[in-house]
Amino acid sequence: MSEGGKAVLLPHIQLPEDLGIPYAILPGDPARVERVAAHLEQVEELAFNREYRSVRGEYHGVPVLVMSTGMGGPSTAIAVEELRRAGVTAAIRIGSAGALQPGIMLGDLVLVQGAVREEGTSLGYAPLSYPAIPDLGLLEACIAGAKVLDVPYHVGIDRTHDCLYADGEQRLDEEWSARGVAAADMETAVLFVVGAQRGVRTASILNVVAGYRDDVGVSIGRYASGEEAAADGERREILTALEALRIIAADEQ
Repeated sequence: MSEGGKAVLLPHIQLPEDLGIPYAILPGDPARVERVAAHLEQVEELAFNREYRSVRGEYHGVPVLVMSTGMGGPSTAIAVEELRRAGVTAAIRIGSAGALQPGIMLGDLVLVQGAVREEGTSLGYAPLSYPAIPDLGLLEACIAGAKVLDVPYHVGIDRTHDCLYADGEQRLDEEWSARGVAAADMETAVLFVVGAQRGVRTASILNVVAGYRDDVGVSIGRYASGEEAAADGERREILTALEALRIIAADEQ
């Protein structure tokens, strides 16, 4: 779509509707976009508006869009809505999470097979009885990518919530841990529900930056300062997501 021969940009992500890149990687943090781009060829900066920073590039010949989504459900939902209008058909979140099980270590990956919808944004799309689950083919590609790279990973359930520093958060973590939930983040359930409603295949790869029963604030501070285990996990999730997109692109040829 254009006005007077000039492309009309989508209002928040500031990308055109005719972008023509079907595969996307979605970090939360805009700074992480650069670290994904380091693994791509023919990188081109596209836009940076609000929390949405984007670049395009190629991974083994596969065109890839990398765009940050910010923190929390509302900005993630907006990203998925506008990326769909830009032509994205498959999107993998690469985010950070706290472990809710003792056997999940710092820097391990959690490949999410379903998410607890303990946030508010997805209720605007479907009642709580609607499941938050990834696209099966894309999840399988993430698992295959992790195996190819021989990285430590777990396939499990995530709890998505809105309040990082909630009163009673430790009690909530214990309750969900007892139910077998593997990790917690703030975006995955929204990605899954909005993607399913809008016809975008989605998956979520979470890098564990806070160990079981660790202080979340302290752990996130260590991650932000480049703590080794969490930094290694970030590199692993980036490469796993890229491998997964390479796999599905080959399957779709």
